[in-house]
Amino acid sequence: MLLSIVLFVLAIISVISNNFKNNDKLIWVLVILLVPFFGPILYFIIGRKTRIKKA
Repeated sequence: MLLSIVLFVLAIISVISNNFKNNDKLIWVLVILLVPFFGPILYFIIGRKTRIKKA
């Protein structure tokens, strides 16, 4: 249970603090919120690759 909460919080912080193309930020927030436990895992596996790199 604690692991799930920690993953959720870290994923939301990561999404909010980074830039994404188009509506990807909104989509990732919805995935994290609506798919318990697997949403944050999907974000860390797939979503972090889609963010815009800071120069």
